[in-house]
Parts: sequence; C-alpha cells; structure tokens
Amino acid sequence: MRRKILIVEDDPSFRRLVRALLTARGYLVVGEAASAGEGLALAAAVQPDAVLLDVDLPDGDGL
Repeated sequence: MRRKILIVEDDPSFRRLVRALLTARGYLVVGEAASAGEGLALAAAVQPDAVLLDVDLPDGDGL
C-alpha cells in the first residue's frame, strides 16, 4: 500500500521538487497546499498518512 503524503509549502518550486522526489520513491502525493489554513482543510479532506509541513508559512507556522 502506497503511503499518502500531503505537502504544505508556500514556495511553488519547492513543492514541485518535493512532489517529484516523493513520487519517484513510490509515495502518493494526495495534495498540496500553500498555507496553513489550506493545509488543515486539505488534511481533513484527504486523511494523509503524513504531512510535510513548512515551518514558516504566511498564515502560521508548522509548529
């Protein structure tokens, strides 16, 4: 079973890089968000196994 990953990162180029790396290693990226609020809503909707979360987002931090 492929692990479902959610990426929460405000830098679009870094999100693309992380998605490519995870996909190449067999993970299923189930969503991407550019803000903490968007990430919370998406996490509730897609129920990922793990979240890769930026610690310095425009509307909050990953801690």
